[in-house]
Amino acid sequence: MKRLDRVLKSLLMEGTVIPAHPLALDEFRNFDEENQKLLTQYYIQSGVGGIAVAVHSTQFEIRLPKYNLFEKVLGVTADVIDKHKLDRPFVKIAGICGLSEQAVQEARIAVDYGYDMGLLSMGGLQGLSEKQILERTEEVAKVIPVFGFYLQPSVGGRVFSYDFWSKFVEIDNVEAIKCASFNRYQTLDVVRAIANSSRRDQIALYTGNDDNIVQDLLSIYRFNVNGKDIEIEFRGGLLGHWAVWTHKAVALLAKVKDYKDNPSFAKWRALQILSNQTTDANAALFDTANNFHGCIPGIHEVLRRQGLMKGTWCLNPDEVLSLGQYEEISRIYAAYPELNDDKFVTEFLNQNLMKM
Repeated sequence: MKRLDRVLKSLLMEGTVIPAHPLALDEFRNFDEENQKLLTQYYIQSGVGGIAVAVHSTQFEIRLPKYNLFEKVLGVTADVIDKHKLDRPFVKIAGICGLSEQAVQEARIAVDYGYDMGLLSMGGLQGLSEKQILERTEEVAKVIPVFGFYLQPSVGGRVFSYDFWSKFVEIDNVEAIKCASFNRYQTLDVVRAIANSSRRDQIALYTGNDDNIVQDLLSIYRFNVNGKDIEIEFRGGLLGHWAVWTHKAVALLAKVKDYKDNPSFAKWRALQILSNQTTDANAALFDTANNFHGCIPGIHEVLRRQGLMKGTWCLNPDEVLSLGQYEEISRIYAAYPELNDDKFVTEFLNQNLMKM
């Protein structure tokens, strides 16, 4: 059983930015390895504390035999990170999918490639009971530290009971949970389960609620547990949204931490404005008007505009920008110029071109 390094555990608990890594393709929808490496370098140089790859933003289709890209993507990303020889903690997270047999096999592959954790998807398991999903989690946790994942139903997830989460957080080697339920009530189930757990001090809670990023990071939950007040907070974020404008995402988390350490009304007001701007931007990126159909191409489109990707192509040719989504992305780009990191990206690309 692989265990999470103490330094990386401290990083997770302190809170960090973890982007969900997209997949770079060429115009023929073939894997573009050089462009993939460029993206990884961009995230590293943006100052993130880790990367999640082979997740939803990387396209689940990479596992299909006709593409056979799961191991390739894991290997390329790990190689880029390792070659940087970073002097700061950096957590490598591999997405893990499927029924128990597939999930355990993917976990073993991730360990072989040096990954620290597995982001365990709950998607596509509608036929399993909660008990069976808990048993699946236990099997994966015997191989690799688990980053739990509450995925919203709109993109393939399902709703779980409070009882499920209260059992989930007690599983040995579950080290973190990404809450992406996009629902306040369901988010509360996860937070309350952590507060009431014997392992509450061992579970790092991360937001994946792209509709509520800043508010999640600002929130403090308090529960009375056996006569004692227990407070739980979101530590950081593991987000597809943070796959774009990543340098500004790092700055955003720093602002939240600064406010919590040294609160003032002026800082609070600025963060409230930033919160709603971020949600509006996410609506365009993730294509909420069309039930998230264009969520991956939306991320690609921003990276394309910045010169970090060559196009918006996905492995599934039907996965394209929705009608009006391009215009919506242009709208939020113009409305909130302070959210983008175009200047940083230009400097980053110029530096990389000089090395070529």
